[in-house]
Amino acid sequence: MKDAVIVGGGLAGLSAAWRLRHWDIELLESDHRVGGRIRSERRGRYWLNWGGHVIAGPGSSTDELLNEVGVTAVAVPGSLKALSMNGRLLRNGRVASYPFLIPMPLAARAAVLTGGVKLAAAVARYLAVVRQRPGESGAQRQQRIYDFENERTFHEFTGDLPEDAAELFKVTVIRSAGDPDTLAAGAGIGYFSLVLGFGEGLNRGIVGGPSTLTESIAVALGDRVRLGAAVQEIAHRKDSVVVRYRQDGEEREVEARTVVLATPATVAHRVAVDLPVDVREALGKVVYGPHVSAAFLTDETGPRDWDDLYAIATPKRSFAIALNQASIVRSTERDRQPGGSIMTFSPGSLGRALLEKSDDEIVETHLADLERVLGAGFAGSVVEAHASRWEDGSPYSFPGRAKLQPTLLRGGSRVFLAGDYLGTLYTETAITTGFSAAQEAASLLATDRQRRVPRPARLTQRHPSDRRSPDSLAS
Repeated sequence: MKDAVIVGGGLAGLSAAWRLRHWDIELLESDHRVGGRIRSERRGRYWLNWGGHVIAGPGSSTDELLNEVGVTAVAVPGSLKALSMNGRLLRNGRVASYPFLIPMPLAARAAVLTGGVKLAAAVARYLAVVRQRPGESGAQRQQRIYDFENERTFHEFTGDLPEDAAELFKVTVIRSAGDPDTLAAGAGIGYFSLVLGFGEGLNRGIVGGPSTLTESIAVALGDRVRLGAAVQEIAHRKDSVVVRYRQDGEEREVEARTVVLATPATVAHRVAVDLPVDVREALGKVVYGPHVSAAFLTDETGPRDWDDLYAIATPKRSFAIALNQASIVRSTERDRQPGGSIMTFSPGSLGRALLEKSDDEIVETHLADLERVLGAGFAGSVVEAHASRWEDGSPYSFPGRAKLQPTLLRGGSRVFLAGDYLGTLYTETAITTGFSAAQEAASLLATDRQRRVPRPARLTQRHPSDRRSPDSLAS
């Protein structure tokens, strides 16, 4: 019997497995690779990237994991606030000034300014809500974040807007994988707190690409990682859990004292058949939006206008944002070296519009818009391009999501849940919940181990006053 089975080889499952690596564990991943929505591939000095691209900084669970595994991350160089809209590229500066600089109809400009004042007031309230309070747990703080403005959508918060104003707001909140008419108002306001530079954001990048972290953990775990293992069912026994899965065309099962269930909520809802009914129902109510992304490797030989930019928001395009994956490399150069790497990202309804298209069609669609954003001639420098898609890309906070949180945190008696759907910080939430699930499993395993160790027989000692002489015994 295994000490623990980790179901899911994404960032949450790998984080849990890393913390449980000194126990007898097995990790089951249905895909042919680990990492889940973390996916990058090295190409010489550069890397292609399709998934998560920025991570949390010092003092975070992410920072702990990086230090333990021995992987380097650095602050992302280059502007995070560039915007391309209506033929104008704004490189940096105060976001609040953008409505005055982007060409748009007067009615749209007025709506942006009015909405911006309303948003600024809401962001101030949000910052008071998310501030850590003395003595509170992370779970208490997370619940408060979910509770903030969770009874209406972001669209209901802003009201109807002219097209350009609506698109300018949408391009920010859609990065959550939810759209203005499906995303909770509080979640959208939280995104604007990051854009305006007030929130604690995800602003570091992993040197060599994000998969450097996930593959490093997988290598450390060795043959305890089983790829192509699609879990069908997880069920409790008296003092253990049985995990049934299919691998290489065969039905298999493994029994363990504990299970860390680190799959998307949609999968957890399906396979964890005997979790408490209300927990399974809550898992089934978690909502995901799609991701579609493309990665472009280039061979330009000289400087480009975007060399000092990292993120370019792109309203009214097929993708919401273009990301300069060569930014970290650029910051280490004395002289600009040939080549580069660009990632495009279509979440929410933008991704949904592309899900049924072929990879070639996605690449062509994104490339056409990149020509408009980065300038004519960009396509001529592309030497390699690939698309990737996730139908269940990211979980997002919808109206009513806050009510699910207390139930989701309960899990089962020997099945512990982990995943980015349990919080609002994406990769940081995945790692934090992976660590927490591993801690709960280790605590239970430690208790089980103590119970299995034979206890020495007790020797009964008498108090000196109880000792009687042989004569008294004879009498």
